[in-house]
Amino acid sequence: MLHIALLWHMHQPYYVDPLARVAVMPWVRLHAVKGYLDMFAMAERHPEVRMVFNLTSVLLQQIGELARNEVRDLWREWTLIPAADLTSTDRRLLLEHFFKANWDHLVRPHPRYHELLAHRGYDLKHTSLDSVADTFSRQDFLDLQVWFNLAWCGHQALREFPELIELRRKGRGFTEQEKRRVLDVHQRVLEGLVGRYRRLAERGGVELSTSPFFHPISPLLCDTEFTHRAMPMATLPPRFQWPEDLEAQLRLAREQHRALFGAEPVGLWPSEGAVCPEMIPAVSRLGFRWMATDEDVFFRSVAREGESEPPRCELYRPCEAERENARVAVVFRDRLLSDFVGFSAAKNSAGEAAAFILHRIEGIAASTADQADPLAAIILDGENAWEHFPDGGEAFLDAWYAGLTRNGAWRTTTLAEHTALPSSRRRLTQLHTGSWIQANFDIWIGDPEENRAWELLGRTRRWWATRQEETAPDVAERVRRSLYAAEGSDWFWWYGRDFVTDNDLLFDHLFRTHLQNVYRLCGAPVPADLFVPICGYGEFPLANTPPLGPLRPVMDGRVTTFFEWRDAGVFRPDQSRGTMFLGERILTTLFYGTDSRRLFLRLDASAARAKHHRLEIFLEGERFGETRLVWLPPTGEISISPTSAGVEARFARILEIALPLQEGSGPIRFSATLLEPREGGTVQLERLPSSGWIECPLPDAATAAADWSV
Repeated sequence: MLHIALLWHMHQPYYVDPLARVAVMPWVRLHAVKGYLDMFAMAERHPEVRMVFNLTSVLLQQIGELARNEVRDLWREWTLIPAADLTSTDRRLLLEHFFKANWDHLVRPHPRYHELLAHRGYDLKHTSLDSVADTFSRQDFLDLQVWFNLAWCGHQALREFPELIELRRKGRGFTEQEKRRVLDVHQRVLEGLVGRYRRLAERGGVELSTSPFFHPISPLLCDTEFTHRAMPMATLPPRFQWPEDLEAQLRLAREQHRALFGAEPVGLWPSEGAVCPEMIPAVSRLGFRWMATDEDVFFRSVAREGESEPPRCELYRPCEAERENARVAVVFRDRLLSDFVGFSAAKNSAGEAAAFILHRIEGIAASTADQADPLAAIILDGENAWEHFPDGGEAFLDAWYAGLTRNGAWRTTTLAEHTALPSSRRRLTQLHTGSWIQANFDIWIGDPEENRAWELLGRTRRWWATRQEETAPDVAERVRRSLYAAEGSDWFWWYGRDFVTDNDLLFDHLFRTHLQNVYRLCGAPVPADLFVPICGYGEFPLANTPPLGPLRPVMDGRVTTFFEWRDAGVFRPDQSRGTMFLGERILTTLFYGTDSRRLFLRLDASAARAKHHRLEIFLEGERFGETRLVWLPPTGEISISPTSAGVEARFARILEIALPLQEGSGPIRFSATLLEPREGGTVQLERLPSSGWIECPLPDAATAAADWSV
């Protein structure tokens, strides 16, 4: 029988300045009233589904600090300022920050909140917040304060606190008392959250696991030179090599877990699934029986041992890794299933998404029927995905969880239960060094900004090593906490070319503040370069580069010459920067541009993976109206609606499309969506861009006049 393990990873970086004792970002509190409470409720609603919640120590610490009012919550304080007392600075802050929510599912469904967003404007680059603030009334600001905090309340909060539903129905004209009531609900959720998860674990059927305390990339703490094992050509910072810090962070996580939940954790999700063989002895020594990572680590580990690529069903055979006579069971996540839940399920109906996953599980069960206790592990973020569902993921999880209990070919399990089974395990003596993202560390090291951060961290760590013996124990403990916080993976995630957020500079500030505090706590001068932002230290290519000039490609489905697409606009999804990382992509690059008469599109894809899918391109603008082009790779069939004469499309190695332009003005907007046909419908897998549109400017008059031929 196939065993299915669901592991939901819950994590937030340490947003608290340990000297000022201020939480400068609200995400712990806001995810508590949405993701964390909702996921607890779904587990309680489906007690027959066994699962694992990985609650990181740094998240639990912040929940506790906020619940006990041990730190100031800056965004809560902004909310509590009476609307009549807002200064001009306060008003700018609210207008800038209090629309930071998923606009499609947390803003637009609420008419008053959407009205306030439209009033402020969608694009801050072209908005003067001071000018806009003058047009907002006192009631506008009060309603904004309420809606930002109210919109984040998830489906379980609405059930437990029906007054929230009444406030949503009221919609506008809120009072200061009603504003406080919303924040009171947030506080009550924070105060009870850890106890709820403890009761789930004590009831049985739910396992609680942990990660290194401040969520560092474990192999990079051991030795940043390990990067070259998976990235031999990477440019690295001066060597950082402090394996004792990893062991200390693991020990702190165990101690906190025992104090909060009354039991030792037996499982470990190494931060970002990052593993290396050198960490196995420490993990085993501290009592962890299992750790988890990504499937690509399995296949690369097998390759390191000299075995040719095994059939995929081998991924589900129980494994353990060995190093220096220490052994730890290793669980490998099924990437397709995990990434589908995290990135694609929300783009489909709840029933279709659940059916897609269950269909895949049926296939795994059939392929592993001759194995002893095979395990399919679905491991992903347990909080961010739900913002992309209209209902916070409730209907999808209800359908999926219910489906997991209706088939006798599998059973759900906790990883503690599965690793306790007496079945034999495949032994890995050459565990690959890598993470869940591309089985390497490219997200966290190698770019100029990332390397600069590692350089400053390493210098500070070496400085502390020369001072720790002469420092009082209570101060030394606070210094270590600041250092460990700076070792967290999240700062390096946002540095470099991979991802971007409106809060890049704030994350940069927090990282350097943790390092500054090492010196401050010791009464030493802070090095001047710790006050210099790291963001902008290096340059990186943009995900979307606009066209440089008119195009004249040959429509033959091939790259006929280098020059035919040289001046095209280019959108590369692997460089698209956002909060989530999508694994192996099918659509790799989109080229676009025009001449005076036609729009040209070129799509490069992984042909082997794309051949069983369906591609839909949507176009919008005065030159097209609303147009949909459909391409079926297996047959090469192309259709367009409404029907348009003069469309050309060819596929050989690439897909090339030319569409005639009609009279009109304004930009051309388009998107490309990849779907997988299934019985009874289709499932959306990828979209370029992930939201919104790619805009292609029209040629100006001079360009159009020059672009002619006879």
